[in-house]
Amino acid sequence: MTFDPRITPARPDLAAHHLKGRVEAARYVQGIEREVADPQAPVRRSPTPDAPLETEALRGERVSIYEESGEGWCWGQLRSDGYVGWLPANALRAPGPAPTHRVAALRTLVFAGKSIKAPPVEALSFGARVAASPAQDAPTGAAGALTRLESGFYVPARHLAAIATTEPDFVAVAERFVGVPYLWGGKTSLGLDCSGLVQVALMASGVAAPRDTDMQERALGTARPGRRPGDLDLRRGDLVFWKGHVAIMRDAEQVVHANAFHMAVAIEPLAEAVRRIAAAGGAITGIRRLA
Repeated sequence: MTFDPRITPARPDLAAHHLKGRVEAARYVQGIEREVADPQAPVRRSPTPDAPLETEALRGERVSIYEESGEGWCWGQLRSDGYVGWLPANALRAPGPAPTHRVAALRTLVFAGKSIKAPPVEALSFGARVAASPAQDAPTGAAGALTRLESGFYVPARHLAAIATTEPDFVAVAERFVGVPYLWGGKTSLGLDCSGLVQVALMASGVAAPRDTDMQERALGTARPGRRPGDLDLRRGDLVFWKGHVAIMRDAEQVVHANAFHMAVAIEPLAEAVRRIAAAGGAITGIRRLA
């Protein structure tokens, strides 16, 4: 049986204990649960800071760690989407209180004190998870209201949503990222790639999504017929795939996607994207409808 190494914590020298008997490895280990402590943590292909960025993990995400290199890196698997790779050890910590809220603004500041005039200590991106203190310092609707976190710092109450709530329209979530720079492997408001945009938007709407375009094309929704824009019955929320790329239909004619042509998340006519990508040798490989 063949396993995808991107989502299988197994190497010739080491594998997760639950894979014993399914994959061959020199040794098998139980994972140790860790939590992402930094606003975002890179997940790299190898344990060096200049290794390719595979994806990113956001504050509050849980990670199963199977190896610590002794040189500042941990090899593990993200709980959210199963992705495997190397993370900086200093970006992780022992799990704290369960998250109660997620960041619902594109980006928010974390303040050192109970005032918007207090110095910000860090910034969190959309989708980061935080644990709020049970005691609220001001009603959510009050001007400048801040929510106290278990860390003792404060976040604008309007920038948070209860962890169990979901966004009603994942396309609208994706549209909020327009202008954010393109970053291979990224999934934050500082930079993200095409499949990262799809994953972040869908997960905010309560839809579990794999990380990479080929995984998404296999797993999400149902296939639609046709390969050329003129032959397609497209609607808002449909996903259009090329080899190594995905775009989200925002209506019957326009797409929103993170792409290396604009080097940003952009909105443009599907026909233009199709012509440009076809000129580079790429044709549409599939259309997926989520509902």
